[in-house]
Amino acid sequence: MADLTASGFSACPACDAAPLAQRLADRAEVAQGTVILSLPTAHCATCITDVETALTAHPGVRNARVNLTLRRVTVEAPGLAADDLIPVLARVGYEAHELDPDALSATTADRQGRDLLMRIGVSGFAMMNIMILSVAVWSGAESATRDLFHWISGAIALPTVFFAGQPFFRSAWAAIRVGRLGMDVPISLALILASAISVYETMESGHHAYFDAAAMLCFFLLIGRYLDHRTRAIARSAAAELTALEVPRAALLVDGAEQTVPVASLRPGDLIRVRPGARIPADGEIVEGRSEIDRALLTGETLPVLAQPGQMLSAGEVNLTGPLTLRVTAAGRDSSLARLTTLVEAAEAARGRYTSLAERASRLYSPSVHLMALCSFAGWMWMTGDLRLAVNIAAAVLIVTCPCALGLAVPAVATAASGRLFRRGLLIKDGTALERLAEVDTVVFDKTGTLTLGRPTLVSDDPLPADLRPVARALAQASAHPLSVALAAALTDEPAELSEVTEHPGFGVSARWGGRPVRLGRADWLGVSDHEDRPTSATWLAVERQAPVRLEFTDELRPGAADCVARLRKAGLRVLLISGDRPAAVADLAARLGIDDHRAAVDPQGKEAMVADLAAQGGHVLMVGDGLNDTAALARAHASISPASALDAARVASDMVLTGSDLVPVAEAVALARLATRRIRQNFAISIAYNIVAVPLAVAGMVTPLIAALAMSLSSITVTLNALRLRD
Repeated sequence: MADLTASGFSACPACDAAPLAQRLADRAEVAQGTVILSLPTAHCATCITDVETALTAHPGVRNARVNLTLRRVTVEAPGLAADDLIPVLARVGYEAHELDPDALSATTADRQGRDLLMRIGVSGFAMMNIMILSVAVWSGAESATRDLFHWISGAIALPTVFFAGQPFFRSAWAAIRVGRLGMDVPISLALILASAISVYETMESGHHAYFDAAAMLCFFLLIGRYLDHRTRAIARSAAAELTALEVPRAALLVDGAEQTVPVASLRPGDLIRVRPGARIPADGEIVEGRSEIDRALLTGETLPVLAQPGQMLSAGEVNLTGPLTLRVTAAGRDSSLARLTTLVEAAEAARGRYTSLAERASRLYSPSVHLMALCSFAGWMWMTGDLRLAVNIAAAVLIVTCPCALGLAVPAVATAASGRLFRRGLLIKDGTALERLAEVDTVVFDKTGTLTLGRPTLVSDDPLPADLRPVARALAQASAHPLSVALAAALTDEPAELSEVTEHPGFGVSARWGGRPVRLGRADWLGVSDHEDRPTSATWLAVERQAPVRLEFTDELRPGAADCVARLRKAGLRVLLISGDRPAAVADLAARLGIDDHRAAVDPQGKEAMVADLAAQGGHVLMVGDGLNDTAALARAHASISPASALDAARVASDMVLTGSDLVPVAEAVALARLATRRIRQNFAISIAYNIVAVPLAVAGMVTPLIAALAMSLSSITVTLNALRLRD
């Protein structure tokens, strides 16, 4: 390190003079102006509006954006802390905590799902037993016998409604405490009124009790809530996956010695050491060492690239073969990986027209239902003076208007369609993905790992003389370079016996064979002139007194890629290929697949910008990619798909995951999405038609609470059966 320091690559003198502990304390940075809070009770579009409205109205808050998938809100509030904002949300009925990543784990989501399933099971079992008892009443049981069956039904229904209805009661109470109406308020009122009227009728020895209606309401409403929960629980944050790629610690060089420090403490000008096999912790310039860098996650380049002094590296890339010393240019929140994470978070929080429609519907639903029930009660009370009749009609109106069918319209179709697509090798992660996929008019493909398998394959071993094949295999087995691995796998000859085998990081492998020097590696290292504009990749074998041999490799095409592109183009969609790979390789693949529009050497920000530009021009983009370099574009696109072999961050940023290797299901998904959208619209039409017929009848006093519950259940069953037609 003495030579390195003398060369002018030392950290600043002031920093060297200070003790390391003091340096770390002085350089600890806290993000100013941004507060992130978790919202464990947020679950619907109304929650988004309430939280954002309350926070933006608070003095000092510039902006607030809720990410419902993550159940968190990001607040831009210079000078304010979490303790200042949590009471603001408490006043409007929302629990909030300073973000704890562990609280957002999959275990929590699973626990919520199990809780809903348990309540569905309890309400379903109770409903079936009460219906059996109700048969006796409907069959003509009178007086004491009828009353006995009513009391037994009540003994089953009341604790069931109290237990199974907790998700609705808790949400309704939180809203009422702060003078707010949500969708769970009329649902809770309907459950309470149905139970209360049933108890009153039983006490008065009435002919009808509605315990079965209350249990049935709970059962179908919980099914809708669970289906919605599943679509949100599956969708995890891609930004969290990107953060997981960040290296938490780095080897800082201080006075020639390595000190392990948090990456957050690095600042421009520091020297860090990166060993072979390690991920680059910060953006920086190489000041010492040579190696090969795997940039596939960030740029999509098929092969490792040579790294040498003066070259810039980005956080997230992988050092493959030799130790490197870097001078930091950007770290922490300023690194390229952190900027990419910010792009993904912004894209995930973007709001589509479906969310806006849901927000408007939720704002209108609750006051309309309450006003209708209140008017019905007041009107019948004024006309008849019969409190019992007026309460029954008001309860029937509340029950009839419960949004079971409307709530199941989208989740039921999503569940049926996801089952069909899963059997074809495509997993849907987002309940709105099908709606958005049906609207796409442009498909953007990544190259490496998407249209191709990302595995180098030897084109032909014909140029290789038979006597050199064992030598080539022995040299290839001595290197971990992807081309060497592919060559070793392609050759079946017994490897030759070599001596003095040495791997030269960034260049290749050398050895001696029968006293003659042999080398396998880069063309420039062997003194050979190669053509960089060829579509194939290559490595060279050189043996003393023999002409060097060029061994060409190509990336294997993914099964079904050509058929998929042809089907998409036949359906009238525009198809583009955007890759970070070399222009020659991208042009060659585009020609093989019949893709006219292609771009090469595009970085992650460039891909995201291209998708954004297409959207700004009015396009609806389907992005299909697999790498970290595709993650921001996947999150920004109108709809997105990634292969199961993709990086975790890419998979979770996408709306769908291709579980098999065949690409044809991508084209099939577009056709099914359009069919599913028609089913969703049919379900909405069924729900609207049901309300047009049932609500006036209920207001007119022609529907009892029991008939209202049966009608509501019938509309839910009809919607579900219509959705199940997609499974064929």
